[in-house]
Amino acid sequence: MPLTDIAIRAAKPLAKPVKLTDGGGLHLLVTPTGGKLWRLAYRFDGKQKQLAFGGYPEVSLKDARAKRDAAKEALAAGFDPSTKAKVEKLVRKIATANTFDVIADEYLERLRDEERAAATLEKVQWLLGFARPSLGKRPISEISAVEVLAVLRTVEQRGRYETARRLRSTIGTVFRYAISTARADSDPTSALRGALTSPKVKHRAAITDAKGFGAMLCVIDGFEGQPTTLAALKLMALLFPRPGELRMAEWSEFDLDKTIWAIPAERMKMRRAHRTPLPAQALAVLRDLQAITGRGRLLFPCVRTTTRPISENTLNAALRRLGYDKDQATAHGFRATASTILNQTLKWHPDVIERQLAHVEGNDVRRAYDRGDHWDERVKMMAWWADHLDALRTGAKVIPLDAGRTQVRL
Repeated sequence: MPLTDIAIRAAKPLAKPVKLTDGGGLHLLVTPTGGKLWRLAYRFDGKQKQLAFGGYPEVSLKDARAKRDAAKEALAAGFDPSTKAKVEKLVRKIATANTFDVIADEYLERLRDEERAAATLEKVQWLLGFARPSLGKRPISEISAVEVLAVLRTVEQRGRYETARRLRSTIGTVFRYAISTARADSDPTSALRGALTSPKVKHRAAITDAKGFGAMLCVIDGFEGQPTTLAALKLMALLFPRPGELRMAEWSEFDLDKTIWAIPAERMKMRRAHRTPLPAQALAVLRDLQAITGRGRLLFPCVRTTTRPISENTLNAALRRLGYDKDQATAHGFRATASTILNQTLKWHPDVIERQLAHVEGNDVRRAYDRGDHWDERVKMMAWWADHLDALRTGAKVIPLDAGRTQVRL
């Protein structure tokens, strides 16, 4: 006689397990401890087998019967329902373990293993934070381009076009990592190229004409702030590194006798160690600076503590104090200045200038064949550049004004 919910609820545990039959091999096993477990008895390939469906009331009588009917259909089709259930369970487990969140966390861990810069890791983590609320719990292999686009649109609608563009790229790297580890078949972000509003490219402000830069050098010479900040501004002009490379520089990286600054790979944007020749003018600045901060680890320690470098805003703030607003000059702009003027002279091969700027060749084939660092030419170029700055500086006349301000007349 088929079971009813009333009969099931009324069933009491006995000293031994009791089977309450429903029909078609389905029965409820009432255990001595009070458990009520659904079981299906069936035969497959001449062998008696049993399949568990869960417990009552979590699995209702109606659900248990539906599971029984599905198992019977599998038997009729020649499949063992027990094996089928195991496969489905495994698929669910794999899907749960391969959500976007899981893959993203693995990708971040790989970046840590590769010793990527802390700033890079923070940026990737921040960008992924936009995607996690919508995509995080979804199996990565099931996420469609439409779902990714919806995430990107929420960022774009706030007017953050560049962030949306970078987010698409970052989500794409997670998908490509999933593909490389056999947990996804395609990258839906590739179908979204051109779907986002292109941000207006705004280059970092820089003075790129020789006379204007000469005037700027004179103004820097009159800087009355921290002597370490003045030294940093002078070295930015002489060596034109990335601001972060300079402000986090350590004395152990400098060999003043051999006139070399060796920046380790972990502090370089492209994760490649970089050497910079030190012309005489840079050595003079460094030796004066050594008398101030040479006993510590950092060339430019923070005012409050010697264990941390100056902030990324220190140099830009100094330029503002000297009268240059954000649309006229930035710390990063020294690189554009040097690149522009050096290329305009036609004295130096573009590859030499690019290598000094620590730019990586974009052409894979050319990069494979051009592995030299053009060191000898760079030594000559940096010495010429330092002398050229002296000439630009002496070509400008500084006139004192009231309140400690200066005016440069060319």
